[in-house]
Amino acid sequence: MDLIGIVDTMFARVDMGAFALEELSGCPGYGERFEVVHRTVPGFKDLAVECKELIEQDGCRIVVALGMPGRAAIDQVCAHEASQGIMMAQLLTSTHILEVFVHENEEEDPIRLVAVCEDRARKHARNAYWMLYEPEQLRRRRGRGVRQGYADAGPIIA
Repeated sequence: MDLIGIVDTMFARVDMGAFALEELSGCPGYGERFEVVHRTVPGFKDLAVECKELIEQDGCRIVVALGMPGRAAIDQVCAHEASQGIMMAQLLTSTHILEVFVHENEEEDPIRLVAVCEDRARKHARNAYWMLYEPEQLRRRRGRGVRQGYADAGPIIA
C-alpha cells in the first residue's frame, strides 16, 4: 500500500493538516490503495527533516508540508529558510514535497485567512493524490492559471 505523508506545525494558527487529511480521505482508493501518515512538528523550520524522515524511514511516495509564517519580517526570513530546506529534502530524496505555506499577512480578515488556509491545504492534498494516481488531472489544467488559496487567475488569452 502506498503512503502519502502530511506534516503540519504547532506554530500555525489554523489546523491545515485536518483539512488535508479530510481531503485525502475522500479520494478514491483511500484505505485500499493508499494510507496517510500524519506528523506534527513545532514550527515550519522543522518541516524539512520530518518530510525527509517520512520519505526515507516510512516510505512515503509524496509529502504535503503545511506551515503558517507569521506577520513579522523575521517570520518571512524564516519561511524562506524553511522553503530552502524543503527544496533540499526533495532533491536529496528525489521525492515531491508539496510546500503549502499560508502567510499570516495574506489576509487581514481572520475569516478570510481561514478560508485561504482551507482552500490551499485541500487543493494541495488533492494535487498530491493526482500526482501519484491521476496525472492527467494536472495536465488538463496546465496553463490555466490554477491557484490554491484563491480563485483561479485564468489563462492569458492573446
